[in-house]
Parts: sequence; C-alpha cells; structure tokens
Amino acid sequence: MSSKQVGRALSYKLRKTTSELYSASNTDDTYKVTDVDFEDILKQADKIQRYPIYYVDCPGSVEEIKNTIISFQFLEQMKGKWVIVILDHTLLTKGQSGESEREIISSLQKMFMERKKHGKITIIQLSQLNREIEDKDRINNPTMHYPIRRDIFGSDSLFQTSDYVIVLHRPEILGIENYGPKKLPVKNMIYAHILKNREGEPTNLSFENNLKYNRIDEVDPYTILNF
Repeated sequence: MSSKQVGRALSYKLRKTTSELYSASNTDDTYKVTDVDFEDILKQADKIQRYPIYYVDCPGSVEEIKNTIISFQFLEQMKGKWVIVILDHTLLTKGQSGESEREIISSLQKMFMERKKHGKITIIQLSQLNREIEDKDRINNPTMHYPIRRDIFGSDSLFQTSDYVIVLHRPEILGIENYGPKKLPVKNMIYAHILKNREGEPTNLSFENNLKYNRIDEVDPYTILNF
C-alpha cells in the first residue's frame, strides 16, 4: 500500500523504525513520538508530498498496466520528462482465465518492451526467487551459494527484456554461516548480485543490513572480516 511506502520513506529519512513512527497508538511504555519528532515528521512528510511520485494500489492486468503507463506519459506535467515505472511485483499482475503465471510474466515483458519504444521511460520491476535457493545441497556447498539466472521466477523472459538483472540475497536467513567460496560474512549482510549488465560485466556488491530504518549501506566485506 502507498501509505506503507510513505512510512518507510519517513523511517529512512528520520532513522527511526516504522514501529517508533507509529507509536502514537501505543498504550504500553514503549517508545513514544515526542513533540520534536512530530515536527520532524511533518517537515519530511511535506517534502515527500511535493515529490512527483504517484501510487497505483490496485493490481491490474497487462493491458491495464499498459493503459496506466500511457495515461501518466500523457499527463501535462510529464511533458518532456522521463517516466520511471516501478512494478512491485510481477506476480501481482492479473491474468486471463486459465493463463499461467509464466505466461502472464511473458506477456508483461512483451508489453514493457513495446512501451520502451514510445517516449522517455525506464521500467523497474520486482520479482522473487524460486525455492531452489533454499535446497539443502546448495546451502551445504559454498560454490552453489550465489543466486543464478534460473533461480529467478520467469527468468527466461525477464532476462531477455531487461538491461540489468540484480538479485538481493540475505544468506543469513538460510542459515549459511560463511557465504560462498570466499567465506564472506553473513551477519547483518545483504549481497547484490548483478547477473546481467548490458553496459558492463556482472559483479557483486555488499551492503550492511539497516532495514529497520529502511536502508542498506554499502560496505566492504573484507573490512568486516579483518576487523
């Protein structure tokens, strides 16, 4: 929901958890929003309100998503500007009766390719991994820890149409103690595996998990190992 997205944005900017921000409804002795906090929240909320960001909370079919994109492209205030479409996420797209999830994703990718030919538009779509990443044999074999192309649901059509494919992975959740052949740290770590990079080589990035404040911060894992 868009209200939750705004809450996460405030959490990031104010470095407070969403639970702390929503604490006005608490009846126990946990954290309470102070008057100073409330003034900061109002200031940041006013800034966010001015951003040219629009939310569509209702899931749609491929055709409905296409029409929504077109309607935004032709808004008077978008004239000459770049439109960035973020779809969260692909499996929420509605399909026709009897249409499989993979068929829906394939149709969605074809539509996105068609829309990219019309006007200034960038499309960011979120998907998920299938359960192969949780296989015990992979968890026990460091050479198989990193996500690969086939781990992404609907990977064939997604790879074909995307300029960049990035997988965020938290090996700590799977019970992995040392990540990959280089035995990278997992405590509070998030790894971004760039599986496809049309303008360069695939690579991996590492981040410290600060998701309680809705942020991740890039770090050098070898610095952590040598600490």
